[in-house]
Amino acid sequence: MLAISGRRRQKPVDKTLLTIMLMLMMLGLVTLFSATYYKAQDAGDPLSEVKKQLFGAAVGAAAMTATAHIPYTFWGQRKVVMAGVGLSFLLLLLVVIPGIGTSINGSRRWITMGPLSFQPGEFAKYSAVLFMAMTLNVRGKKILKLWTGILPVLIVPGIMFLLILEQPNLSTAGTIIIVSVLMVMLAGAKWRHMALLGAGGLTVGAYYAWSAEYRRERLLSFMDPFAKMSDEGYQLSQSLIAFGSGGLFGMGLGQGRQKYAYLPYPESDFIFAIVGEDFGLAGCLAVILLFVAFLAAGMRIALHCEDRFGCLLAAGIICMISVQAFINMGVVVGVLPTTGLPLPFFSAGGTSLSITMAAVGIVLNISRSGTNNLA
Repeated sequence: MLAISGRRRQKPVDKTLLTIMLMLMMLGLVTLFSATYYKAQDAGDPLSEVKKQLFGAAVGAAAMTATAHIPYTFWGQRKVVMAGVGLSFLLLLLVVIPGIGTSINGSRRWITMGPLSFQPGEFAKYSAVLFMAMTLNVRGKKILKLWTGILPVLIVPGIMFLLILEQPNLSTAGTIIIVSVLMVMLAGAKWRHMALLGAGGLTVGAYYAWSAEYRRERLLSFMDPFAKMSDEGYQLSQSLIAFGSGGLFGMGLGQGRQKYAYLPYPESDFIFAIVGEDFGLAGCLAVILLFVAFLAAGMRIALHCEDRFGCLLAAGIICMISVQAFINMGVVVGVLPTTGLPLPFFSAGGTSLSITMAAVGIVLNISRSGTNNLA
């Protein structure tokens, strides 16, 4: 009886990934407080944004606990995957309809229900990962062929890409395609096929960036933001000023000045600039290293999973979070064109944080399987 009970006892989750995520979240809350207390105190509560984030974290903790205990094979069932994809398509269609989707700064990315709002694109990202993991697992060695193996798999992410472009939201749409292609590569596709996909993606991206005047202006401002500081280059210029002011060790928590109505959206897309101003180069390197450690810990879980679907699912989720983080930080320091992509675990947005934590819970469940239990 004792032997049987021991065999049935569930293995613990990977503590390394969980610890790194919690460290990122704690740093994120501290930075969010620094980024928002100045404006929030005018509304009577300096902690209002932090409280919203804590509520999202609480919901996310409950969701992560649930997904960490649901066998990851549940997410590989065709009916579950197709339900997620179908719901994503429906929400992405609804969000672009005036009266249903909420428009902010010319982009219709949010659906608002009473005091709550969320971006369907956040849900679509992980639906795409589920679809890719299931499909790549089923297709097996067919992925070695380009026209009949790889391209059909990319149809669903491609449709999501086009729907999200209607918002418009190139950053989220592009992240879905980038991660989908990375998953194809991890599934064993040939390098020459990957090179063709990369060249095709760059061509489409270049055409899209140059096809509208405001996107051309944004691209040119990225190349020389201070030359267009009165227009498209203003936000990036203020971000770079924040990093310059921070120096090596920063001005101290809450001492940065760019959040005083100089830097737009210091609580969301450009929150990494607050890290740079308050904590300097040392703080930025600490955050970058934590994300690198998060990526390494997640990929270790994927590599030690004995099941192909679990391996692809863990890798896809970790890549989705990591790619988004590195794109955001690349934008904020001026090495990538400006996009509206939040920094995971840092940027304000309780719904996004909850969904991300639920996705991490799936990876933690995968870490319970087979030789993957390395905690």
